[in-house]
Amino acid sequence: MLVLGIETSCDETGVALYDGECGLLAHALYSQVELHADYGGVVPELASRDHVRKAVPLLRQVFHQAGVSGADVAGVAYTRGPGLIGALLVGASLGHGLAWTWQVPALGVHHMEGHLLAPLLEANPPTFPFVALLVSGGHTLLVQVGRVGHYRILGESLDDAVGEAFDKTAKLLGLPYPGGPALARLAEQGDPKRFSFPRPMTDRPGLDFSFSGLKTFALNTWRGIAATPRNSADVARAFEEAVVDTLCIKCRRVLRETGMRRLVVAGGVGANRRLRQRLQVLAEQEGAQVYYPRPEFCTDNGAMIAYAGYQRLSAGQPADATIQVMPRWPLDSLKEPESSRAGY
Repeated sequence: MLVLGIETSCDETGVALYDGECGLLAHALYSQVELHADYGGVVPELASRDHVRKAVPLLRQVFHQAGVSGADVAGVAYTRGPGLIGALLVGASLGHGLAWTWQVPALGVHHMEGHLLAPLLEANPPTFPFVALLVSGGHTLLVQVGRVGHYRILGESLDDAVGEAFDKTAKLLGLPYPGGPALARLAEQGDPKRFSFPRPMTDRPGLDFSFSGLKTFALNTWRGIAATPRNSADVARAFEEAVVDTLCIKCRRVLRETGMRRLVVAGGVGANRRLRQRLQVLAEQEGAQVYYPRPEFCTDNGAMIAYAGYQRLSAGQPADATIQVMPRWPLDSLKEPESSRAGY
């Protein structure tokens, strides 16, 4: 089964073709970073219009790269949510239009399920069950995964997601958009011993997160010192160390509490080099294995949508009858495909 995947949830346009026998045939991604840089963040209307401009050229690109045509496609998957409503509607409308033209099913995919399953695209994928740390955009989640569609939220952020905290802290330091990667690069130059930031919610039981207070602590620290390159690097390093420590403490806790020995880390913050180093050490200490998607699939992309769509369509999930996007959509509200559920 060949599935076309379309991702337009926010500020990246992604298109991919995934085949059940051959794997990922082609993918293409266009980032709107330059478009939104002057505004210091994503402008929803501009994002929607840019998806309209870029989606069809990317479609042509991946079909040419894969050497297939629309007649070969057995299903279309698009991001149904969560995300910006205008951006979601671009991908949903395009997906349904193509599916109607080719007379194949169109299926809306949960954006975070795409991230969750992205490591399964790799050469050494994790097997079910596992626990996952999802750190993408406005989401920070710890999820117990039994199989596709069988998700239990074990912990989540009570305020800012970790990606939002990275971006907001970068902005107060005067770093360019997108702030998270810029802060991580600056932190490489910082002194890890100069400032000590709190590790929020690690001194109490539970798996929830809170990063709003850490962001405020960084702001108060920054206001109390001179705005020099050395000081900004040291604040960035202290902030990153606190975030990485907090995530590692909660990941160690979730491995011990669930007894799982497979940890998946996905989403944009999952590309952070220091986080990967620390989690690798943690996994070795706990007798566990940690799995990531390749760095290009940590950010939003069409490949993860094509793969998630393939998993559900091949398991017999019915196509969407109408176009209906969901800017807010809890991950644990998803259900297993009927045929998949019947197999257990």
